[in-house]
Amino acid sequence: MATDNGSDVHGVRADQVSGARNETESERLDRNWADVLQELRVLQAGTQILTAFLLAIAFQPRFTELDDFQLILYLTLVSVSIVTTVLSLLPVSAHRIMFQHLVKEATVQIGDRMLRAVLVGVSLSMIGTAMLIFDFVISREAGILAAVAVAIIVVALGVLVPLTVRNAVSRLDADGVRKG
Repeated sequence: MATDNGSDVHGVRADQVSGARNETESERLDRNWADVLQELRVLQAGTQILTAFLLAIAFQPRFTELDDFQLILYLTLVSVSIVTTVLSLLPVSAHRIMFQHLVKEATVQIGDRMLRAVLVGVSLSMIGTAMLIFDFVISREAGILAAVAVAIIVVALGVLVPLTVRNAVSRLDADGVRKG
């Protein structure tokens, strides 16, 4: 817990918490949009590589060895991966359509929602891909274990750790922390 002398909670000191920025609402929206675009750049590359990998599997000689479960899983993964790739591109399209129409806040909100959907899609694709590969190479049980392991890692590092840090920071300085 935080103490009066500025000690830390979860490695975050109270004097590091201040959310105060000297920026206008327009500058804040521009910064948030730039953040969304940067996060999408990172995700787009990974999503496109994963989609290409999944599409290439169908052209491998051993593809015909997939059982019914593996084939359904594969087609589901290809579908999720393609939709995720499309979603990762749509914020740019939305921005182009709404550009110079004074709707930056809506643009940022749409981009944020699409980005969240992309994160879910990428997570599902990674979990399913691990399952498919381990299922095919080792066994169904190994595939399930691999999927569970990847899901635990995604939830722990992608959801629980950030929520824990956010909550710790909020407790340190609830007035100094703001969204945005």
